[in-house]
Amino acid sequence: MDFDVFFILKAIVIAIVEGITEFLPISSTGHMILVGHFIGFEGSFEKLFEIVIQFGAILAIVVLFKDKIFNSFKNLSPGEYGFKLWTNIFIAVIPAVVVGLFLHEKVTQTLMRPFPVALSLVIGGLFMIYAEKKFRNKNKILHIEDVSFKNAFFIGLFQILAILLPGFSRSASTIIGSWIIGLSAVTGAEFAFFLALPTVFGASLYALLNIGFVLSVKEIAALIIGFSISFLIALVVVEQFVNYIKYQSLKGFAVYRILLGLLIIILHLFNII
Repeated sequence: MDFDVFFILKAIVIAIVEGITEFLPISSTGHMILVGHFIGFEGSFEKLFEIVIQFGAILAIVVLFKDKIFNSFKNLSPGEYGFKLWTNIFIAVIPAVVVGLFLHEKVTQTLMRPFPVALSLVIGGLFMIYAEKKFRNKNKILHIEDVSFKNAFFIGLFQILAILLPGFSRSASTIIGSWIIGLSAVTGAEFAFFLALPTVFGASLYALLNIGFVLSVKEIAALIIGFSISFLIALVVVEQFVNYIKYQSLKGFAVYRILLGLLIIILHLFNII
């Protein structure tokens, strides 16, 4: 019974981490790998668990942007807002799909570990500081409706960084790419949220189909609890992040990434992890 309690508590911790980090530019995958390693939440079920709670975070985006999503589906004729939006999302997701299909297994086997994640956190943090200083205040695209097909493809190329470097952050790579091509911080974040819908859903579904499993009662309970917690926390975090990014720098997130990454690297060098 004690083992079951600790198992559920570990699942709750990972779900909280996912809800907080999925849409922040600090890498949810990286944090779940690090935290899962430290608390001993690793294995085949744990991989399934991470996939399921990602759906919870994605549901939060659907709820928060339900009006815009609904309106886009009402305007799907060529030349209308919805058609352009989802065509852009489709274009942006193509690079990730192509690279993911060819390199997903190799990246999973070689880089889904604390030390590579720590390096990616540092590299991504430094890149964020550079990109924000050089490009953020030069934005000219203030609305997601004004994103061109070329812009969308460029952002999609940047998303590859998150696939090749677990710990870099899909959100960070998308926002950095959007800054470089002239999107405002809010527009870039909004595009990242919409792009997350097919990207995370597709990647999670692909992983889910490749995992064989038979669930116990405690595992089913963990999935339900984890999904709910991830959804509720992401609901709050995304709304607050959108308000924050309107006026505030992302340098704090970058510094946090760098410090966390350096700490993990030091622990690794001293064989503590």
